[in-house]
Amino acid sequence: MSSVAVLTPESFAEHRSGLKDQEITGCVPEDEAYIPTYLEAFPPLPEKGAPGEKAGEPASAWGSKIRPIKASVITQVFHVPLEERRYKDNSQFGEGEEAKVCLDIMQRTGAHIELSLAKDQGLSIMVTGKLDSVMKARKEIVARLQTQASATVAIPKEHHRFVIGKNGEKLQELELKTATKIAIPRPDDPSANIRITGTKEGIEKARHEILLISAEQDKRAVERLSLEKAFHPFIAGAHNRLVQELSQETGARISIPPPSLPKDEIVITGEKEAVALALSRIRAIYDDKKRKTTTISVEVKKSQHKYIIGPKGNTLQEILETTGVSVEMPPLDSGSETIILRGEPDKLGPALTQVYAKAKSVMVVEVTAPAWLHRFIIGKKGQNIGRITQQLPRVHIEFTDGEERISLEGPTEEVEQAQAQIQEIIKDLLVRMDYTEVIIDQRFHRHLIGKNGANINRIKEQYKVSVRIPQDSERSGLVRIEGDPKGVQLARRELIEMVQRMENERTKDLIVEQKFHRTIIGQKGEKIKEVRDKFPEVIINFPDPAQKSDIVQLRGPKNEVEKCAKFLQKIIADLIENSFSLSVPIFKQFHKNIIGKGGTNIKKIREETNTKIDLPTENSNSEMIVITGKKSNCEAARERILAIQRELANIKETEVAIPAKLHNSLIGSKGCLVRSIMEDCGGVHIHFPSEGSGSDKVTIRGPAGEVEKAKKQLLQLAEEKQVNNFTAELQAKPEYHKFLIGRGGANIRRVRDRTGARIIFPSPDDTEQELITIVGKEEAVRQAQKELESLVKNLDDVVEDSMVVDVRHHRHFVCRRGQVLRELAEEYGGVAVSFPRTGANSQRVTLKGAKDCVEAAKKRIQEVIEDLESQVSVEVAIPQRYHRAIMGPKGCRIQHITREHEVQIKFPEREDSSAGQEAPPQENGEVSPEAEFVPRKCDIITIAGRAEKCELAKAALLALVPITEDVEVSYELHRYIIGQKGSGIRKMMEEYEVTGQKICIKKQLDRAKQGLLERVKELQAEQEDRALRSFKVTMSVDPKFHPKIIGRKGAVISQIRKDHDVSIQFPDKGDEQQDLIVISGYERNVEEARQAIQQLVAELQEMVSQDVHLDPRTHARIIGARGKAIRKLMEEFKVDIRFPQPGSGEPDKVTVTGLPETVDNAIDHLLNLEEEYMLSVTETETLAAYMKPPSRYGGGGGAGGGDDSSGGPAKGFVVRDAPWNAAGNKAPDMSSAEDFPTFGTGVAPKQTSAWGPKKF
Repeated sequence: MSSVAVLTPESFAEHRSGLKDQEITGCVPEDEAYIPTYLEAFPPLPEKGAPGEKAGEPASAWGSKIRPIKASVITQVFHVPLEERRYKDNSQFGEGEEAKVCLDIMQRTGAHIELSLAKDQGLSIMVTGKLDSVMKARKEIVARLQTQASATVAIPKEHHRFVIGKNGEKLQELELKTATKIAIPRPDDPSANIRITGTKEGIEKARHEILLISAEQDKRAVERLSLEKAFHPFIAGAHNRLVQELSQETGARISIPPPSLPKDEIVITGEKEAVALALSRIRAIYDDKKRKTTTISVEVKKSQHKYIIGPKGNTLQEILETTGVSVEMPPLDSGSETIILRGEPDKLGPALTQVYAKAKSVMVVEVTAPAWLHRFIIGKKGQNIGRITQQLPRVHIEFTDGEERISLEGPTEEVEQAQAQIQEIIKDLLVRMDYTEVIIDQRFHRHLIGKNGANINRIKEQYKVSVRIPQDSERSGLVRIEGDPKGVQLARRELIEMVQRMENERTKDLIVEQKFHRTIIGQKGEKIKEVRDKFPEVIINFPDPAQKSDIVQLRGPKNEVEKCAKFLQKIIADLIENSFSLSVPIFKQFHKNIIGKGGTNIKKIREETNTKIDLPTENSNSEMIVITGKKSNCEAARERILAIQRELANIKETEVAIPAKLHNSLIGSKGCLVRSIMEDCGGVHIHFPSEGSGSDKVTIRGPAGEVEKAKKQLLQLAEEKQVNNFTAELQAKPEYHKFLIGRGGANIRRVRDRTGARIIFPSPDDTEQELITIVGKEEAVRQAQKELESLVKNLDDVVEDSMVVDVRHHRHFVCRRGQVLRELAEEYGGVAVSFPRTGANSQRVTLKGAKDCVEAAKKRIQEVIEDLESQVSVEVAIPQRYHRAIMGPKGCRIQHITREHEVQIKFPEREDSSAGQEAPPQENGEVSPEAEFVPRKCDIITIAGRAEKCELAKAALLALVPITEDVEVSYELHRYIIGQKGSGIRKMMEEYEVTGQKICIKKQLDRAKQGLLERVKELQAEQEDRALRSFKVTMSVDPKFHPKIIGRKGAVISQIRKDHDVSIQFPDKGDEQQDLIVISGYERNVEEARQAIQQLVAELQEMVSQDVHLDPRTHARIIGARGKAIRKLMEEFKVDIRFPQPGSGEPDKVTVTGLPETVDNAIDHLLNLEEEYMLSVTETETLAAYMKPPSRYGGGGGAGGGDDSSGGPAKGFVVRDAPWNAAGNKAPDMSSAEDFPTFGTGVAPKQTSAWGPKKF
């Protein structure tokens, strides 16, 4: 029995096929009785390759199979058992070494890595990324996070190269695949063992793969067969066809050396049977040819050999193919012209004929043409010559650079044609082309070319010529012009005129402060463009900002450069005039009045005075308003601003005359003195004139009473400074200054102590190097000046004296480029000390300078000589291994000893430690009790100086010999003492100047030992603290409460963790016990967190859930945009509201969860909202019904539509055997706007969720 389904005409009127459109006029159609089947009404699309398909008809797009696209991103997960984990300290998972290693691997490989800890404390690692990145990351993870084992596998040495592969690719692939490190011995290493390092699983995989490669190679064989090279062409055959056929037949690979290689060895590789078969076949060919062939020799010109060989030896192969004769050619670099033909006697004749034919098949002709014409003959992009080569492809045309000849090579007839065509081109070019050469100084070349070649390109286009300007590297001034004769002459004339103009050019440098450069250039170069347009012939170059140069260069015709310079100077003068700046102190509370409402006041002042006025920000403590512009305008603006302040308050301004030299002392260090007066006097403003202005006027502004008070204090302070600030100046030569100061400042200190005056010597940066300033009370200054003048007068009396110095001491004074003499001159007023020349055998030393300086220098020289005569040498035996430690970083310790004790210390040359057995260690400068220390030459340190100072220096050296002591520290604390990458132990070594190896800390025994013990105590305390923090409690909570305990985006649980400083872990999805929550931390904190969770659960248990039925059409409105409205509602009523999922059996059921009272209130509110929104929904649907398009069958379909005679619903379109009527299927809901949308109405598209589309 057939099934019948009824569909509305609106739904399927457009889809019906095979039926004619009918006008509905109220009468019954003739075919009403016939009900079509579903397949008749809706015929299926034709399948690909269906019977009856026309040949050549394109396949239907519906039938084409789409090839799946492979994902470029892959994910791999692997597990590291606890016993194989390298880092097992899981006290703070995710923050230890494992996390840092993973972060480093992610940065290096680009893969994404996620770590998770299993219940058995094993490590699960998920790696995501591109295949290459994932494989690299996996290899590094295994190497760095998993403990490594190693194993060896032995395979024959000759198989190693197959494991490595081409360029090491096979080995790299194997390492990535197995996540191991495979070490293969070098070719010169006799060992055949391959070492594999990695995890046990990886080692097994790698071992298996290597053994497979070796087993495969065991089946193969290699044979090397030495046969005369002359017979190789017969074995290979023409175009290597014979050897290829042989390889295909036998399955062996046959390698025959090329003719250019002087080797006669043929290599055969492959399966043993195949190699043996190929070997026998090759031997048979060789024996046959050796028996049957003979040779003849012929002489052919060397130049014709290449025609016999042919391109890539093709001609020789053709002769071998057609005649079976091998042609042996002498090497091209040899002088021999003899060619040997080898083959059967009856075939040598035809082969010889072919050799001669090939030799004479090509001819070479040379055509003479001027070298400058060559590129015109070739044409633009080779057009001219290209036409000839396309027409005559077998002709080779060669142009030689710098030579007046063109070579043509090819078949005789074609060469003659090409020669005639080229000669015709040359004749034509000589008639209509010309060239000329001009000598132009190389410095003008870049100006001739212009910016980006603008000048030279213009000349080329204008005169239709080619201009060749030599490169700078050629150092040539020859410029060549080629082209039309008239154009060549015009271009030459213009170039010469340009050079003459440039020779008349001048360059001028303007000094412009760099701060004005940006202003002159303007935004995007607008202002400088105007200047350049005004003076187009002048080139203006600004320096690079990084150079910090003030020089702006102008270049161009003399008159134009002068005009441009004057114009720029005027601009600069205006800028300087307009860059005057002054600061006005205005009380902070009046700033808003100065600005005015909407900035009206400040804007008016700016416009009327033409100045720029900057006020400090509101949050700034500054009261200064900065005015910039012309000086007169700035002063006018200042008066306007001060006038506003005076109007607003009883502000008085007065001026006090104080000498300018006292201003700095009154201001004080960083303004401390003047600031104290301003604060003491109610915040008055005291303004000092700018430094260098020469003005004595100091302005005081503020409330009237406070101004008078400040004036009185300022004048009192100035009077005190005047009394104690008397100044005198003294002139003395700079070389006297050190002598006046004295050694360690002794001389100048005596003068200061006696007089109480302060004496200031000029600094190296001062311009007046002879000026000495004396400051203090007048009486003290006068006394100090008198004493210094007396000293300077004595220094001005130059005397010459001499003394006797033993010749053996001369070297001490003049060595190191006379350093001692220079120090004497600097210290003793520039005294000149002259020692006799080397070899003069004179002991007389001359001193010249001021009398006092000469006497003091003689005394100092005598002291130095006494020191030298009393010097002794002391030897200290310290093992060489300690010398570096004694010297210290960059020799700092030894330098300190030499300076402190005034001795010279010489260390011996280093001796190779392998030369002999080093002695037992020496500690504290004493002999080791284990064995007597026998000093060697390389252990002896020599100290030279006074006996008593040498002894002190010796003691200091021995004190620097490292000492050793062991400190017992628990092994488990070693890694914490060492620190990450050794940072901890390095810090201790730097702090205590020691060296340490695990538990052994050397030197600075007491401090280092104490420091180490303190660190041990800290670590033990941390361990105890860690143990206390590892307290754990497990509590059972119904899984339905877990989301509420966690909160939105983890807000609730994060707050509990933060408040109680604990770690809280919820069960994973796959765990058996889904109700267990684990809390870990300090015992007290854990207990408090547990109570907080229990309290939260108790509150949740009091909550009730109640369902309310709301029309699904109102859900979206209730939820609001991105859930904003529903979140606000949930926060207001303290409830949780859940809407049904798409496809739910009860689409109108909404669940409200919370306390009973709040749930009732929330439901009432939701029902009110539903009622309100339903009014809007009903109104919209009614309007949509009127907007429906008229039905093809039913007429209007809306209000006032056509009359229906039956008065009932339309019968609709009826089909039989519809698929939805089959067993187990459901007929579609025709009233559903989602299943059967109506075109032209405002039906909303199907929403997957009331919250809107899902976001991924």
